[in-house]
Amino acid sequence: MDKAKQTIRDILDIAHIELNGSRPFDLQVRDERAYQRILGGGVVAFGETYMDGWWDCDQLDVLVCKLLRANLEHYIKPLKVVVPILYAKFANRQKRSKAFKIGEHHYDLGNELYTRMLDRRMVYSCAYWKDATDLDSAQEAKLDLVCQKINLEPGMKVLDIGCGWGGFAKFAAEKYQVDVVGVTVSKEQIELGRQMCRGLNVDLRFEDYRDINTTFDRIVSLGMFEHVGVKNYRTYMNSVHRCLSPDGLFLLHTIGVNTAKEAVDAWTDKYIFPGGMLPTQKRTSSATEGLFVMEDWHNFGPDYDPTLMAWMQNFDVHWSELGKLGYDQRFYRMWKFFLLSSAGSFRARRNQLWQIVYSKNGVQGGYRSVR
Repeated sequence: MDKAKQTIRDILDIAHIELNGSRPFDLQVRDERAYQRILGGGVVAFGETYMDGWWDCDQLDVLVCKLLRANLEHYIKPLKVVVPILYAKFANRQKRSKAFKIGEHHYDLGNELYTRMLDRRMVYSCAYWKDATDLDSAQEAKLDLVCQKINLEPGMKVLDIGCGWGGFAKFAAEKYQVDVVGVTVSKEQIELGRQMCRGLNVDLRFEDYRDINTTFDRIVSLGMFEHVGVKNYRTYMNSVHRCLSPDGLFLLHTIGVNTAKEAVDAWTDKYIFPGGMLPTQKRTSSATEGLFVMEDWHNFGPDYDPTLMAWMQNFDVHWSELGKLGYDQRFYRMWKFFLLSSAGSFRARRNQLWQIVYSKNGVQGGYRSVR
């Protein structure tokens, strides 16, 4: 145990983090078994021991940011963590037969959770904080930014791939007088989304993106591409190309990473987004070659940090209510680890947030970038 403890201490020293130190971002060990378990289980064990209460940190987001900036994940990579990565490399974990699994695992956790955590429009993707001071206004600013980037005009037909609870669809129908079809693989989202969009020209469907065959003037996808998987990127882009009118515009809003990986980290894959995969610039561009002209590429990844921190604040404020609805303490620590470690990752600039605008043949006279 002493050797494992010293090994962990030495690794943390590289990131200038003290074991059981006095600073709010120092790691506080509550159970000595954590050292050996983390060394043997890597990132999965790091998250699980936090879920089990074996260690704590007052500023978990700062801790994770420091760990990532120091590249410490490369120091602990046991075989049990490498094997799932190899599996993801050779298997298509996002194929059609598994398309609805992520809806059941993550998005169907319960509308009670998301209504308390998200903004009033229930937008579950990065907000735009350029001129905003609160989550509601930052999410509205993001939705309006999207509408401006695709030059929405009244009467247009719009497809929203991965529509969630219909936040974008409702906004676009209300503010821009367009008709929106939204597709999602979550039954919970469809149920509440249809209620929220009642009375508007919005049609939310429980459907896979590969099954859409209608033509649209505009297509958007806000925070869904992370579930597609590299083996399906070309299929996804072909589906968009098939459904987009000749002079239409397509906006892709997605988390991206700097280096290609075959899956999200093993803890996130196990507990949060099974089968998730974050795209790189190269993989995204390769999937669109010969199909689209890239008109604009906007990175505002740092805006995901305050978005996640706002979600965490809402989650904390409403935790007593959620506890009464059946969410237990281990779920609380799991969700806290997810939100705060994600915030730390964006703060460390490991993760990016891209909005990319595509046309089929190039916008005549040139595309005007919107910021």
